[in-house]
Amino acid sequence: MKLLITGSNGQLGTQIKRMIENGKSEIGKIDEVYSKAEIKYVDYDELDITNLNEVITYVSSFKPDAIINCAAYTNVDKCESDSDTAFKVNSLGSRNLAIAAEKAHAKILHVSTDYVFNGQGNLPFKEYDLPSPVSVYGKTKLLGEQYIKENCSRYFIVRTAWLYGYYGKNFVYTIMKVGKEKGHLDVVNDQRGNPTNAEDLAHHILKILLTEEYGIYHCTGTGECSWYDFAREIIRLSKINCTVSPITSNDLGRAAKRPAFSSLDNMMLRATVGDEMRSWQEAIKEFIESYKDLRN
Repeated sequence: MKLLITGSNGQLGTQIKRMIENGKSEIGKIDEVYSKAEIKYVDYDELDITNLNEVITYVSSFKPDAIINCAAYTNVDKCESDSDTAFKVNSLGSRNLAIAAEKAHAKILHVSTDYVFNGQGNLPFKEYDLPSPVSVYGKTKLLGEQYIKENCSRYFIVRTAWLYGYYGKNFVYTIMKVGKEKGHLDVVNDQRGNPTNAEDLAHHILKILLTEEYGIYHCTGTGECSWYDFAREIIRLSKINCTVSPITSNDLGRAAKRPAFSSLDNMMLRATVGDEMRSWQEAIKEFIESYKDLRN
C-alpha cells in the first residue's frame, strides 16, 4: 500500500503519523497493513495543494493507493477577512487533490467539519441533513466537500468537531495554560457540540480508509456539551485552581459566526465500520491522564 497524507504537521496529521508508528491507538490496534505501507507525509512547504499542476505532478509521480487530506485553513475568524486564502486551501486544495487522486486511481479521504451546518435545531445532525454554513470557513469547507464528490469517484468525507490532541495548539491546552496563569476563565455557554479526541478520530480514519464504504461520515466524540461545560471538566481533571464562568457568544464579539448547535450523529459509522468513538468525558479523562504522564 502507498499512502499520501497532506497536512502532516498539523494536529491530526501528526496524530495519524504517531499512531502508525506505534501500531495502535488508545482504542486498540490498527491494521498491520499500515506498518508495511510506503507513506509520504507532506505539508505546505513540500506540496502546495492550491497549485493544481504541482499536485497532479506529485501524485502521478508517487502513485498512491490512497490520499488522506488533513490540510485546511482553520482560523475561523481570519477566514472572514482572508476569504481568498480560505477558498484556495479549503476549496481548491481539496479539488486539486481529488482530481489528482482520480487520475492516479486512488481513494481519497477528506477531513471536514461540523461548521458546514447552520447550528439551528436541537437534534444531532445526520449525514443526510442538508448543510447550510454561516461562516466563510464553513462555506469553503462545504465547497471543498462538493469538489471532492465531483472530481473523485472513490471518496470518504469525514466530518469532525471540537478537535483536540497531543500535538499542536487546541482548546484543551489553551484552557489549561490560561487557567493556571489567570485563575479565572470566561467561556461561552451558548454553543453546543461534540469534543473529539484526535486519537479516536485518527483510529477511525485509518479503519475507514481500508474499506470501500464510500460516502460521508460523521466522526465525533459521543455526547454533547457546551464549551463552558468542556472547560469546567478540563479544569477539574487537571486539578487547576481556577474558576470558570459562563458567557455568551455576543460577549466575545468574534468576526465569524459560530453554529449554536453543531452536534453530529455518527450514523454512517454505526451502519458500516462500527462506531468505537468514546464518550467525550472518557476521552478527555484519558487525555489529561496521559498528558500528565508525558510531563512527568
